[in-house]
Amino acid sequence: MAKTVRDAKLDSRAAREKLKRAPKPYFRALDSGLHLGYRKGKSGGKWVVRRYLGGEQYTVETIGTADDVQDADGKTILNFSQAQAAARERAQEARGTKATGPFTVNAAMDDYLARLEAEHSKSLTDAKNRADNLIRPKLGDLLVRDLDRDVITKWRNGVAARARHVRGKAGKKSRALAAPQTEEEKRRRQATANRTLTVLRAALNQAFRDGKTDSDAAWRAVKPFREVEAARVRYFTVDEAQRLVNAAQGAFCHLVNAALLTGARYGELARLRVGDFNADAGTVFVSKSKSGKARHVVLTEEGQRFFRQLVAGREANAPMLEKDGGGAWGQSHQLRPMKDACEGARIKPAAGIHVLRHTYASLLTMAGAPLNVVAQNLGHSDTRMCEKHYAHLAPSYVAETIRKFAPTFGTVEPSNVVEVRRGGAR
Repeated sequence: MAKTVRDAKLDSRAAREKLKRAPKPYFRALDSGLHLGYRKGKSGGKWVVRRYLGGEQYTVETIGTADDVQDADGKTILNFSQAQAAARERAQEARGTKATGPFTVNAAMDDYLARLEAEHSKSLTDAKNRADNLIRPKLGDLLVRDLDRDVITKWRNGVAARARHVRGKAGKKSRALAAPQTEEEKRRRQATANRTLTVLRAALNQAFRDGKTDSDAAWRAVKPFREVEAARVRYFTVDEAQRLVNAAQGAFCHLVNAALLTGARYGELARLRVGDFNADAGTVFVSKSKSGKARHVVLTEEGQRFFRQLVAGREANAPMLEKDGGGAWGQSHQLRPMKDACEGARIKPAAGIHVLRHTYASLLTMAGAPLNVVAQNLGHSDTRMCEKHYAHLAPSYVAETIRKFAPTFGTVEPSNVVEVRRGGAR
């Protein structure tokens, strides 16, 4: 059974006797969207269950008589604990999720992904990929009731030690790269393990709430790796960005310029239409973003010149950025051109196109732009992501004060050696 909740007003017959009769039942939340209620009558009370159907719609039905006068029999006369179990069972029946046999991790993942799909969750694709590649192969056939801390911990550690894989072409399996060696590679794999553990926990917690497993102690006891989510953002210097633009070939050069001048994501750029550029306002309209919210990206004078040249004489509904020979940029189309451009620009190691978004935000922050302004142009709902990735780059009172007042020891002689920077901060 799922965990029994406590409530001082409803726990006992004596406590319920002190309640006043009211037009509405006394409700106690059991799970998300599920409440158990007690409706007091002249002689004893009734247990009711309230289930939310979405929006402001909900249904309320009576599930039994409270043991106010007669002792509970677990069927028609229920104590508080039995009423909770009956409420959850009624909710399972209504959702069609009542367990009918051995319940495996695969079944828990199926239920969880089905809920994400029904809710049109943005995390569905990521959760499905993690389930298929990292959760199901090792844990899928295990019964949820057989999971324990050691099993889940061993799986978590295995995910962290697993070599990073790259997707194969259509119809082919993914290809494993070298196992993590450096401290940074290990940190990234541990961060991946933490995010995958979050998906597994979410699925198992849903199973626990639905009454399909008796306890959640096994996965509650497994902790994520600590201090592995530190922001390490790579960005290009202005010189590197210029070299990259010069090395980019054909239509890909337009894509690189657009990314550097807007900070937009690759998918956002690929969906732009000619009419999304507003020459009067000096903005580009991003109609669909990762957060689901539209935004107007404010352009510099250089950005406005670039987009004016790009859209001149073209129809408003035409794709703004097209590949050589026509056609819109699609998934993974940017990978090879970006690698070639990095090689041509002598940028090592080569970076993905998303680094151009980080470059835009990092250079803007270092120039003194407030983080809330940077966040708005990037399309973030608040400044948390910008604070995580870029706050250390912003001119600060602390840094300026230390550099002004810290002592100089005179132990380092002046030098004519000039550093050649090959990459931005990491």
